[in-house]
Amino acid sequence: MPKKVAIIGGSGLSTLGEDEPRVVSDTRATPYGTTSADIIYNQYAGAESYFLARHGNPHHIAPHRINYRANLWALKQLGVEQVIAVNAVGGINSGMPPASLVLPDQLIDYTHGRESSFYDGVHESLDHIDFSHPFSSGMLKDLAEQAQSQGITIHQGGVYGVTQGPRLETAAEVKRLARDGCDIVGMTAMPEAALARELAIEYVSICLVVNPAAGCSERLITMEEIHHVLDEGLVVVKKLIKTYLAVQK
Repeated sequence: MPKKVAIIGGSGLSTLGEDEPRVVSDTRATPYGTTSADIIYNQYAGAESYFLARHGNPHHIAPHRINYRANLWALKQLGVEQVIAVNAVGGINSGMPPASLVLPDQLIDYTHGRESSFYDGVHESLDHIDFSHPFSSGMLKDLAEQAQSQGITIHQGGVYGVTQGPRLETAAEVKRLARDGCDIVGMTAMPEAALARELAIEYVSICLVVNPAAGCSERLITMEEIHHVLDEGLVVVKKLIKTYLAVQK
């Protein structure tokens, strides 16, 4: 029996461009508030899947204001068992320049003030999850294999540093992240990954490096360059997702 898969799209990915997508009715309202956008059901690549635009469609919700709990809860109610998150990130590791694809296997959370758990003692009783390995090892392996089958170069493993946003980091902050062992930096993997774990949803992130992190290049970071990399890189990301979904049928 194939698992139900959802794709959570990040910056630049507000839709998968599906043929005849269908909005899932009555899914935006949850006990935790409203989801970022309508959840779209489709037969992408001939396999059942769902799509949710993390920042809304059109893109308008800042990373620290995303209702991560509502998003994950709504997907769980639809029976979703796996989530493929797409994240635009900055490259800290010199071996991960712009346009690189990365499958991180670890993360460090630097965010603050976000609603980060269902087990808050209000909606659910207090509890604790094992989060030693935040990403699904099985999904990481499968995505790496599908990338290889399609000739897509992808970095297997790496540490994702999750910052608060919405501003980009200072050069000094990036130096600290590098000392902590971070390879890439973004703003949206947490608490998304932890919430998925609390709901027993397998979770993995496909990261597209869209710029060198602050201080890693002498050039200033411009949104024009970021959007250029997004436009080209997301074509490859969609190809990888499509291939992964095709083998889930």
